[in-house]
Amino acid sequence: MIEQIENTLYVLTQGAYLHLSGETAIIEKEGEKLLQVPLHHIGGVVIFGNVMVSPFFLHRCAEEGRSVTLATEYGRFKARIEGPVSGNVLLRQAQYALQNDVVRSVTLVRSIIAGKIHNTRGLLLRSRREQKDGNGDRADRLGLVADRLSAILRVLPECNDIEVLRGHEGAAAHMAFSVYNDLIRVDDPLFSFEERSRRPPRNRFNALLSFLYMLVTGDCAAALETVGLDPQAGYLHTLRPGRPALALDLAEEFRSLLADRLTVALINRRQIDSSDFEERTGGAILLGENGRKKVLAAWQKRKQEEVGHPELARSIPLGLAPMIQARLLARFIRGESQAYVPFVPR
Repeated sequence: MIEQIENTLYVLTQGAYLHLSGETAIIEKEGEKLLQVPLHHIGGVVIFGNVMVSPFFLHRCAEEGRSVTLATEYGRFKARIEGPVSGNVLLRQAQYALQNDVVRSVTLVRSIIAGKIHNTRGLLLRSRREQKDGNGDRADRLGLVADRLSAILRVLPECNDIEVLRGHEGAAAHMAFSVYNDLIRVDDPLFSFEERSRRPPRNRFNALLSFLYMLVTGDCAAALETVGLDPQAGYLHTLRPGRPALALDLAEEFRSLLADRLTVALINRRQIDSSDFEERTGGAILLGENGRKKVLAAWQKRKQEEVGHPELARSIPLGLAPMIQARLLARFIRGESQAYVPFVPR
């Protein structure tokens, strides 16, 4: 299965072979041509699982600035193949120096967490308004957690320690997840949610979240690289070899907007069903090939929705927001702005 959505090529067919013939990308399997598309129409490639790619195709992508993302068959991020590092070396130097600037790094982390909590709270309040008659208990629980998230937002400005801020972020996430089952209006125990589980996901809700979180992080990493930042040198997420800490930082404010909300919509609108998942040995539940196709289509549609950007004072496609936020983040790191303003749609 192959999907070309916007300018990103998603290759999900196991055993496929992606190669280049002149200026045309070709995907074949067992001698049968599945797709051909002019290379200049492709801005990036995402490969799932057992897909072979010719070295020549990878070389051209690297030379011309196209990213090639590698994920497992079920959507877990593995690696990104990029060309030579570009961007202003002085920006990256400032990014690394900010690691040792306690005051400014705390200011940045505080803003990231505030943005995440604001957007998560918005998701809960939106769902509370949509609850139909007879769901008063659900609405009450959602409202209670929304109030508790507001309480955390009120104490954030007084926090000047990153570890304390991380504690508040973890507490807020735990509170939100505790009522995520109340977001589901479909009477199907297969889509119930008890707690966040990953590596592997233990239910269908978590399988959707994990797949979409991978996509969010990938978009954020691409946005950071485009403006010249190092996706691995973050501030909220601790540094580990191979971990895209800054991409994970930037992704926080988009998780509820792009992933959590879309997960709930797919289930409530019955756009995805239990047959779109596969159960594996050990209790893992993962999206199947047809399920991934449905989610990718909904993902691109969601990114095309217009939302108000508070800093630009106008509407933009939601999919452009990570790029804009990456530029705002670069301005803060360079010292051109006193604060980083997270993306909270109007």
